[in-house]
Amino acid sequence: MLQLRAIPTRSPAPDEGAGCNAHQPGNRLNLLLSYGGWRSESWAHRLPQLLQPMGIHAWMAGSGTEASYLLRSQRVHLAVVDLALPLDAPDTAGASEGGVRLLQLLARLECPPPTIVVRSPRESRADARLLNQALRQGAFAVVDRPVQLELMLDVFRRALTRHYQNRWPDQSP
Repeated sequence: MLQLRAIPTRSPAPDEGAGCNAHQPGNRLNLLLSYGGWRSESWAHRLPQLLQPMGIHAWMAGSGTEASYLLRSQRVHLAVVDLALPLDAPDTAGASEGGVRLLQLLARLECPPPTIVVRSPRESRADARLLNQALRQGAFAVVDRPVQLELMLDVFRRALTRHYQNRWPDQSP
């Protein structure tokens, strides 16, 4: 099974520490995890339990409104955007505009986090447009449903390697 490792950060040199990828010691890596599905025992519900011991705090959002609130209240270092995310309440019927809107909000942040998009494997014109829009918004990776945890962990590892040089804030209090 693939594993992510928490690699403690070193103290930054005097000329480091500025920019989007800089972390201050004592912080944790924050993951925004959006899920537009209806199952209560999904990959999205199991993932925070796997990541918490590694120093990753997962903030779960079941709608675009919840995700927007989390973005205003927490610094996000990594985001998983489900294109099936509803805009408002998770059990509201209707279009799933929340994922696209969340991608737009993330792209407008001062320091946009690497974003992993979860999409339905269907091949329709609407799905192709959603995927193109996600890629234009700077998606790091696209994962098809059904999501396999090992694949998602591998994508997280690659995002940490590329954007954070395999480091995140140490786990000290």
